[in-house]
Amino acid sequence: MNILYLKYAHEVARSGSISKAAKQLFVAQPNISRAIKELETSLGITIFERTTKGMVLTPDGERLMQYANNILNQIQEVEKIFLKGEGQKQKFSISVPRASYISYAFSRFSLRLPEDTPVEIFYKETNALRAINNILRSDYKLGIIRYAARHERYFRDLLEEKELVGELVTEFHYVLIMNARHPLAKKEEIGYEDLKPYLEIAHADPYVPFLSLSEVRREELPEDTNRRIFVFERASQFEVLAVNPEAFMWVSSVPDELLDRYGLVERKCRDNEKIYRDVLIHRRDYRLTELDKMFVEELGEAKLRFL
Repeated sequence: MNILYLKYAHEVARSGSISKAAKQLFVAQPNISRAIKELETSLGITIFERTTKGMVLTPDGERLMQYANNILNQIQEVEKIFLKGEGQKQKFSISVPRASYISYAFSRFSLRLPEDTPVEIFYKETNALRAINNILRSDYKLGIIRYAARHERYFRDLLEEKELVGELVTEFHYVLIMNARHPLAKKEEIGYEDLKPYLEIAHADPYVPFLSLSEVRREELPEDTNRRIFVFERASQFEVLAVNPEAFMWVSSVPDELLDRYGLVERKCRDNEKIYRDVLIHRRDYRLTELDKMFVEELGEAKLRFL
């Protein structure tokens, strides 16, 4: 019997809804539905009746939940003893795209770290492939991957193949940021043609796994800009924008305080219709820690504030 599936079923029983359980567990609804079906098959029982009022336990389901309560409580006690013992470090690790709302959430998260418990935090900005590999091949527990909405099927299949789960954080259109002295800064909306004479600052490692580098460049970095600088470090990107009044950059929305710090403005592009998605990922059998949940809370607050 899969303990993770038992945990999912227990949360559905508690909340009476797969959608509510998915939100509480930060797991996609289809993954919870699939887990319950597999648990029912492995035990040879029906755990829930699907009704118009929600998920209702069957008599067998009620008996199972009595055992589940004891099992999950015992697991929690073991974790308290061996994972959170006195002097034991709490760890948090995540790989993310370069995004101001995420870095803002991380900054707020850092203010909430416990003062009486040792902690070790790893925060890495990178592309989608490396974020996935950091979970599969190293000790990173969480990741946020960014991709164009048109690649949704590919990334969902990839996560399923790698036994990772993904939960949508947000979707958005890229906006433009530029120096407040930029010739286009006075325009509320800008077209692609307007950008051609100016210098684009671009992330140096765009990546889509099933496309060649040349195809990625054509899709993510179209040839409608005559001059382009590739920069890996986000701080350096902002420094160039702050100094060069003819430079611009495509980004997810940026907090006003960061724009003000570097003397920048944010503008929309009327021709830009491409939608991007940020998705939180982790191993299917991974259980979010209190630090993880704390960061996800700050991420939600930052999303509501800036996107």
